Amino acid sequence: MKVVYWHDAWYNEQRDMNQRLLIGSAGGLLVASGGLLGWYFLASGTPAAAAEVVDEDLVDVAPRADGTPEAGEGEVVFTLEDRSATIAWSELAQVNEAGQLTIDDDKAIAALVALRAELDRPAHDAHMDLEARALVPEQEGLGIDVYGALALLRGKLSAGAKRVTLPGIPIRPDVTAESLGNVDISHVLGRFTTKFAVAEKRRNDNLKLAASKLDGHILMPGAEFSFNDVVGARTEKEGYKIAHVITSGEMVDGLAGGTCQISSTLHGASFFAGLEIVKSLPHSRPSTYVQMGLDATVVYPVVDLELRNPYDFPVVIHYTVARGESVVEILGKQRPYDKITFERQIEQELPFDTVTREDNTVPVGSLVIEQEGFPGYKMKRFRRYYKDGKLVKTDKWSLRYRPVTEYSRMGTNPDPNLPPPVQPKSHGPRAPKQKSYKLSQ
Repeated sequence: MKVVYWHDAWYNEQRDMNQRLLIGSAGGLLVASGGLLGWYFLASGTPAAAAEVVDEDLVDVAPRADGTPEAGEGEVVFTLEDRSATIAWSELAQVNEAGQLTIDDDKAIAALVALRAELDRPAHDAHMDLEARALVPEQEGLGIDVYGALALLRGKLSAGAKRVTLPGIPIRPDVTAESLGNVDISHVLGRFTTKFAVAEKRRNDNLKLAASKLDGHILMPGAEFSFNDVVGARTEKEGYKIAHVITSGEMVDGLAGGTCQISSTLHGASFFAGLEIVKSLPHSRPSTYVQMGLDATVVYPVVDLELRNPYDFPVVIHYTVARGESVVEILGKQRPYDKITFERQIEQELPFDTVTREDNTVPVGSLVIEQEGFPGYKMKRFRRYYKDGKLVKTDKWSLRYRPVTEYSRMGTNPDPNLPPPVQPKSHGPRAPKQKSYKLSQ
């Protein structure tokens, strides 16, 4: 199937019209040519210069020896408002049977869609400024008009453009100030607190940055919430720093360390607020800052915490990170339950492995435990809802924590003058004292 774009149709129409006019008037032009030439030279001086139309996307195109631009050579800079990205023309085009470089629709669409993550200006939902107790209006975003840009590219390629100003289309926010009306935040449906060490500055900066994306976020009745969508990518460009993270059961340094404490604190508050837990995943090992069974790990973009507002009124997330505490409140109208209870029941304890590595910097016979082992657990988690003192509903989950491998270093250096090694302080979680645990709000 041949695809004809609007600018091609326009060009063909204009070409056919010009040809008809030229053929029809050829005789008249020949007869009148002498008179026209005489009139031209008798006119007052030189003819008026035609208004020059300059395509700003072509101002820096270097012409070839014959004066025409090099179509499709090198790279092209795409711009949308004040953002830009560079792509080679070869990633957008192909050579046709006539040996000419033409836009490949599939390649160009794929490239333009990929550019949206870099160039689009996202919309921002209306939200509550909980310090000012005021509603902040929504902000419309702007995205690449992919199919409009595809039509534009054909002309820019033939002209050898080095820059292309992309057409944009508005991105509408999901929540507007008008749709919110008067949001009632007079009650705390659920509240949860976790603690952190104030001395870990880089990790604390990550906590505050992620929490700032969530504070004031509104969930309309029936609306779903995605932690990864709201907080966004945790990259260095966004301001995140290297700090402790759990990877494959081992505590290591990684970018945006601490974000899981933000998601876990939100998970705890949402649990007691009665929000629906659409998707959550516990850590590979229990956390030190939250009760086992209430944590929720996140990894952008593959592991997410997803919630849903089951109530017939909006709820608002209020998040604060200060003075060694991460605190989440879910605000709205009065909760329809007198009490919501978290309960867990350990069904099986799983033994951990030990890995010992030789270390020539440590005296012979010395053993340094770098990471303490911790057993894994299989458990059931329950959320029980009470109304007027009676149990009215129960949610149930099956959870599993993998055992945490113990890593140690065995000294192999026979030098008697080496000082004894310093044993690192334990930072691991504590084993539960009882198989059953309960917490209520």
